[in-house]
Amino acid sequence: MFVESIIVCKEDTYLTIASSSEGLYKDKGSKFLAFAAPVRSVDEAMAFVDKIRKDYHDARHVCYAYMIGPQRDTFRSNDDGEPSGTAGKPILGQINSANLTNIVIAVVRYFGGILLGTSGLIVAYRTAAAEAINAAKLTERIVEQSIVLTYGYESMNQVMRIVKEHALTIVSHEQDFHCRLTLLCRLSMLPVVQEKVKHLRTVKFELLK
Repeated sequence: MFVESIIVCKEDTYLTIASSSEGLYKDKGSKFLAFAAPVRSVDEAMAFVDKIRKDYHDARHVCYAYMIGPQRDTFRSNDDGEPSGTAGKPILGQINSANLTNIVIAVVRYFGGILLGTSGLIVAYRTAAAEAINAAKLTERIVEQSIVLTYGYESMNQVMRIVKEHALTIVSHEQDFHCRLTLLCRLSMLPVVQEKVKHLRTVKFELLK
């Protein structure tokens, strides 16, 4: 497991994997192939699971779990026909143990002819998922909020000073009768930026959902 880009401030960051990774666990002839991927939504997670199912259509089970969102509040696990709680839950447990989010892990099982029992399955799915996480490069991402500033040309220098001071990311800049600047602001800096903009009476501040 490798960790990169660790940020000192923790209240507006989350940990995820930088790119796809794989893991493998074998027991009594059964093979458990684990595939982890970074995702940003439930739709992306399920699209990844569907792809694994197609790629390994001859496998007996494709079990999975995902965790989505900086607050880690959207998650699901699925046993795909394995005894309840023996597959998806152990996979999700490994995601939780590593404090990861915006990740999906699918574990493909090829049956080896010998039953592993409930405890054996739990160990197998848990270990396969852990192997995929251990093979991944972990990265800490910043939680950002989209904002829009609308202002006249006379306020251009003041607005751009705020953008520079707080390292705001410019997404788009439209100029017509007024200027409309769409920015990404780090969540922890949002109150400070909003307070500074409030003192510029000619500048309108808007949060984008």
